[in-house]
Amino acid sequence: MKFKSVFLKETTTIAGPYEKKGPLYNYFDKTYNDFYFGEKSFEKAEIKISKESINMLQKKIGLNYTDIDLIVGGDLSNQIAITSLASQNKSKSFLGIYGACSTSIEAIIIASSFIDSKKIKNAIVTVSSHNLTSEKQFRNPVEYGAPRPDTATFTSTGASSILLTNEKTEIKIESATIGKIIDFNQNDVNNMGKVMAPAAADTIKKHLDETKRKPDYYDLILTGDLGIYGREILIEYMLKEYNIDLSNNYNDCGTMLYDLNNQKEVKAGGSGPVCSALVNFSYIYQMLRKKKMKRVLLVATGALFSPTTLNQKENILSIAHAISLEAL
Repeated sequence: MKFKSVFLKETTTIAGPYEKKGPLYNYFDKTYNDFYFGEKSFEKAEIKISKESINMLQKKIGLNYTDIDLIVGGDLSNQIAITSLASQNKSKSFLGIYGACSTSIEAIIIASSFIDSKKIKNAIVTVSSHNLTSEKQFRNPVEYGAPRPDTATFTSTGASSILLTNEKTEIKIESATIGKIIDFNQNDVNNMGKVMAPAAADTIKKHLDETKRKPDYYDLILTGDLGIYGREILIEYMLKEYNIDLSNNYNDCGTMLYDLNNQKEVKAGGSGPVCSALVNFSYIYQMLRKKKMKRVLLVATGALFSPTTLNQKENILSIAHAISLEAL
């Protein structure tokens, strides 16, 4: 999907205590030192930072809710309750979506389609996740002390919001590729990199084929949250299955967000909807603004499952969506 007139105007990123200790902490707008953020529950804490990211964005751009045509966003909570509560009274219209860890890019594709077709002039994309709300819902509450294998990823804590507009800025949403559901016969909830790497491979191959581009067209190809093991699987899979070498200009947000040599508790790296958003809309955004990068392909990956389907022995399906950003 090619876009003619969709541009990234502004971003906000709020990060939690583990992300604050990572190498990108200087790029975040705001950080917190604990998981409660002054609230009484982890869910209320996530609602707080989700609201904050939207409020900070609207303050940066000088717009109130009546100026915003649409908010598109989601999170990992049941029925995406976090985003719904946080987005209340923030725009004229709201679309809540669920794409697991691929939500941010899926939301950008939806919002960009509305803008490019001239149905609306601007939209906010917003996502959040919280380590302790997610672990409680999808695996085991941390109070249980359940051991985590080295292949497990660490749900990132934070919130991010961005403004897309039809007014020309220095960063363009150039194109998008919508992925398809991939079943790679996986059911290990503690090895999401292995689950999602094939979906990332399929979407990257599809994007390169349809745009008739080589990997080196981009300064960087960046997947969402495969972690250190999923990243290596993707590199090997792309070379073996498609004869595409990603080793020169590829990385993964889940490995960039933390100091994996010293933050051993995050195991294989980051995950969650906000994982890729914290990297893409802080560090990558600044690199594009400063013209240190010209073209970046963002590929957000998601694992499509629930505890119920997993307990019923269904495979964990995966998906990946991509957008191409260009500095003008």
